[in-house]
Amino acid sequence: MLLGPPPASESYLNQAAILEAARTTGAAAIHPGYGFLSESAQFAEACEANGVVFLGPTPQQMRALGLKHTAREIAERENVPLLSGTRLLLDFSHALEDGERCGYPIILKSTAGGGGIGMRVCRTPDEMADNFAAAVRLSTANFGQSGVYLERYVEKARHIEVQVFGDGEGKVIALGERDCSAQRRNQKVIEETPAPGLGPELRRQLWETAERLTRALRYRSAGTVEFLYDSDRNEFFFLEVNTRLQVEHAVTEQVTGVDLVEWMVRLGAGELPPLENLRPKPQGASIQVRIYAEDAARGFRPSNGDYAVLRPDAREDHCAWRHVARMLLHCSTMRSSRPASKVSKPTWIICAASSPSRNLRPGDSRRAC
Repeated sequence: MLLGPPPASESYLNQAAILEAARTTGAAAIHPGYGFLSESAQFAEACEANGVVFLGPTPQQMRALGLKHTAREIAERENVPLLSGTRLLLDFSHALEDGERCGYPIILKSTAGGGGIGMRVCRTPDEMADNFAAAVRLSTANFGQSGVYLERYVEKARHIEVQVFGDGEGKVIALGERDCSAQRRNQKVIEETPAPGLGPELRRQLWETAERLTRALRYRSAGTVEFLYDSDRNEFFFLEVNTRLQVEHAVTEQVTGVDLVEWMVRLGAGELPPLENLRPKPQGASIQVRIYAEDAARGFRPSNGDYAVLRPDAREDHCAWRHVARMLLHCSTMRSSRPASKVSKPTWIICAASSPSRNLRPGDSRRAC
């Protein structure tokens, strides 16, 4: 069903149009994809107010975890390891004072958004003076939130995240970790599972910590708990929680045999079996590589240029080229996560174009808008 013209503000971000599409089609639930409104507590509330199940966390959970400084406060309350850092900074003088207390080098971060936008590494007070105003400006311009805070900067760090799924009743299970350390301009390039070089005890601690944190909030649906791993100290620290399905969720699905989107839909329909009965044992390994288009002649600016040649491996059984093709498809499509209360109608509405779903059973009814 056509939501509106091509601009996102008039289609995929148009809450009224999406809800009208749900009403017109008789859809009982909305699956928001992993972009646009996938982490909008306001949209989740609008769905509930209109009698439509939002397939994702509750609005309260999205608000509690959506801002990094409040997520840090929750993590601290649950004894989750944290880097030394601050609450929201009041002004530049406050930043200088707290910078001395934390010890340089430190990193300025926006409490909202992601993708590294607004992050600034400061190795001296002079660098803090240069970066503070820029961090506040970028945070305000990109996320509508001016809040920034400080954390200790780790020189040799890895980005490791744990996939979790909760039933909204206090049961949460971890489905393994992903290493997302290879990044370009703070954007993930390679995601792999299992994370290489982690001992079994450290891996167990990561999973249990992610479960403990999200269990405290009676988390519902799919989510990702992100950690920073200090290679020098062999320690991990909480970063944030993404209250949605992430692009890289497919690598977890490949080693667990789980279809996370199916779990989300079945949870929304009240048909998901007890999570402990579903807890998988990951087997094998999986890697996802993203393709970034940049114009080398213009300072490597982002570009939407065409790819001209795709040469698959000569061996018919080699599937690397198929993964590349699938990633190119992912670049132009979206899929995501979210559950809510109980529903009885069998028709579903998906608010992002869906990549080919796996493990669908006969009789499943999904309608793309």
